[in-house]
Amino acid sequence: MSNNNGEINETSQVNGRPLLEIKDLHVWYELKRFGFGHAGYVRAVDGVNFSLEHGEAIACVGESGCGKSSLMKTILGLNVPTKGDVIFDDTSLSTTKGNELRQYRSKIGYVQQDPFGALPPFMNIETILEEPLKINGVSDKAERASRIRKILEEVKLTPVEEVLPKYPHMLSGGQQQRVVIARAMIMEPKLLVADEPVSMLDASVRVEILRILRKLQESHNLAVLYITHDLSTVRYFSEFIFVMYAGEIVEFARMEDLLDDPKHPYTNALLEASSDPNADNALVQREIPKGEPPSLVKPPTGCRFHPRCPAFMEGICDVKEPPNFEVSPRHLVACWLYDENKGHAV
Repeated sequence: MSNNNGEINETSQVNGRPLLEIKDLHVWYELKRFGFGHAGYVRAVDGVNFSLEHGEAIACVGESGCGKSSLMKTILGLNVPTKGDVIFDDTSLSTTKGNELRQYRSKIGYVQQDPFGALPPFMNIETILEEPLKINGVSDKAERASRIRKILEEVKLTPVEEVLPKYPHMLSGGQQQRVVIARAMIMEPKLLVADEPVSMLDASVRVEILRILRKLQESHNLAVLYITHDLSTVRYFSEFIFVMYAGEIVEFARMEDLLDDPKHPYTNALLEASSDPNADNALVQREIPKGEPPSLVKPPTGCRFHPRCPAFMEGICDVKEPPNFEVSPRHLVACWLYDENKGHAV
């Protein structure tokens, strides 16, 4: 996360720079009036800055409509930034096209939310895992077989010989998600984008899937962007967390700091709504804000959370957009509660 002028905070880096840099990213969708005239923009992502190091896991947290999916699709190269840039592995997305874009995408693995919908029902598991290897030029059949076997063992789908001829409908939900993870890892990516990877699974298998992802991250020195609305799962997985609301980042911190001492009223609301496995945190009483997320066609002035905020300060929160205040080392929060002058001297 950065301050409002877009400066990236210093972090430990490999070869002098992060693996992924998001710089002042805006993703706006144009609206048409009855299919013709311009009717405004949906400001899905509106000035986001953060960086992701080699081998680091960061969680992006927020409720539906906050901009998580638009951010994810832009990083995957599926959306074109309206403004700003995505720089991955020294490659700018804004200048990447054609074959270069395919090479860019081959370095990023994608774990979808719905495993059954993500897997083609007419292909068996061997074909599903072999297809991306063929598309990306791995012509040696023995090498393809070796890589398929290795990744299936890593995601604990064994015996491999029994799994390969099966079709997705013959597997459980947890097994299907392991196939999705295996497919995301088959090209040995540098970054894994996991979009709500356990939200559609039974509670009994969620922790196991998260542990598999964590082990893959460690063994492959894999960077991971973990996208979720459920703060209760990030304890298993992430070093850092940033919280999105209405297209903006409102809080960034180390995982333990944010979960144990959240600062932004919206972060408190998310924690209140989540099923936290820590019994001590269950005793903390937090206010749940009323209302719904704002329209991203015409967001509120000032802090975008102010219409729902229990700590709303009239004349400040509804007038000026808060900058990022560093309340402790590596803990940033965009909220006027942490400004000593309450906005008057800013």
